[in-house]
Amino acid sequence: MDISEKLEILSDSAKYDVSCASSGSSRKNTKGGLGSAKACGICHSFAADGRCISLLKILLTNYCIFDCTYCINRRSNDVRRAAFTPEEVISLTMNFYKRNYIEGLFLSSGVFNSPDYTMELLIRTIKNLRLVHKFNGYIHVKAIPGADEKLIREAGLYADRMSVNIELPSNTALKMLAPQKSKNTILKPMSFISNEITANKDLRKNIKNSQLFVPGGQSTQLIVGATGDSDYKILNLSQNLYDKFRLKRVYYSAYVPINTNPKLPVIKQPPVLREHRLYQADWLLRFYGFNSSELLNDRTPNLSLDFDPKTFWALNNMEHFPVEINRAPYETLLRVPGIGVTSANRIQHIRKVHSIDFNDLKKIGVVLKRAQYFITCKGKYSGDVAFNDDFIKSRLLDNSKPTIRIKEHTEFEQLSFFQNLPSILGSEDYFSKITGNL
Repeated sequence: MDISEKLEILSDSAKYDVSCASSGSSRKNTKGGLGSAKACGICHSFAADGRCISLLKILLTNYCIFDCTYCINRRSNDVRRAAFTPEEVISLTMNFYKRNYIEGLFLSSGVFNSPDYTMELLIRTIKNLRLVHKFNGYIHVKAIPGADEKLIREAGLYADRMSVNIELPSNTALKMLAPQKSKNTILKPMSFISNEITANKDLRKNIKNSQLFVPGGQSTQLIVGATGDSDYKILNLSQNLYDKFRLKRVYYSAYVPINTNPKLPVIKQPPVLREHRLYQADWLLRFYGFNSSELLNDRTPNLSLDFDPKTFWALNNMEHFPVEINRAPYETLLRVPGIGVTSANRIQHIRKVHSIDFNDLKKIGVVLKRAQYFITCKGKYSGDVAFNDDFIKSRLLDNSKPTIRIKEHTEFEQLSFFQNLPSILGSEDYFSKITGNL
C-alpha cells in the first residue's frame, strides 16, 4: 500500500476526533530548525462547523485491539485498515509544512498490540521530528490510556499539547459501550499530565532553560448523544475536569450514527444543535463565572434548543434583572444576554468618562436584540414588550433565526484531503463557540 492510500484511509479515520485546537503553546524556533508554535506561527483556520483545519490530522494506525460500540475503527468493524511507519508520518509532516499546507501535526492512533507499544511508536515519531529534523512547529499527540506513565512523560517533552479522550460522560456508559475501557485508565493519565505540567512550570521558575512539558496544556473530547446522559451530567463532568485537571478545553462531538447496535440510539441526524449549545455553555463556565448547577439542575437537566444558555438562564432567573448598565459590576454585566467579555470591558471603561445610553451600546458591540429586555440605561427600560418572562420569551422566539440549518441529504464528515465537505451549519452567532461572545 503506498503512502497516498494510507493517507486517505488514516486521515479519514481521524475525522471523528475534534479535540485538535492549534493554540496555547509558546515553543520558539531554534537555530537551524523549522517552524514555530508561537501564537503568530499558528493559523487559526476553521471549517464551517467550527473545527480547526490547520493541522495534518491523522491516525498512526486504525488497527485497534478495542471494540468500542460507537467507534468506526472498532476491532470488529469491516473497514479498510492501514498503518503509517513513524518515518512516513515525519516525511508527510515535513513536506506538508514546507509547502504551507499545514501549521502543525495532530497525531492520534488506534491501540495497536498494546497501549505501551502504541505509545512508543508515537514517541518515536514526534521525538525524531523534534531532535533529528529540528521541527519546532505545533504538535498535538494523544496519550494512550493504559500506557506507562514514563512513556506519557517522555511524549510530553516533545508535544505542545496532549489529550486523553473520555468519549463517554459516565462510568455506566463506558461499561455499556466501551467495556474494555475504565474511568480509572482514562483519568489516571489526565491527572499525571496535569501534575507534570504544574511541576514543569515550577521547575522553569528556577531553571529557565529546562525542557518544556506540554506547554499548550491538555484537552479531551466528549461524545454527545450516544447515551442517555443529560447536558447537566456532561457540564458537571466538564466543570470537574477544568477544576481538578486544569484542562484547556473540553471538546464536544455530536454522535454520528456510523455503527448499528441495539445499545446505540437510532437517530437520523447527529445532534449538532445540542453540541453547539454545550459549546456555548462551556464558554459560560470558563469565562463568564457561571457554575454548571446554575445553568442546569435535576428538574431542568438539558439546555434549551431555542435559546442560547445565557438567555435561557436569564429567562429562568428574572429576579436578577433588569440590570442598570451604568452601575452594574463587571460580573453582573457578563450575565446579561447579548453582552460578551469584550463589550463588558468596554462598558466599564466608557462609563468612567460619561453615562452610557442605548446608542452607545450599539456602537460597542452589545447585541441589543437580546440585551434590551434585561437592562436599563439611566433608569430607562427599552424593551419593546413589558418586562415579563413570558412576553420576552415570546418576542425572542419571534425574532430569532434558525441557529443551525441542516441541509437535506448531507453527510456529516469532517474535512478530507480527498473530497469536499458541504457547509452544513450557518447563523449570525454560530461561531460563539469560537469567539465566546454570548
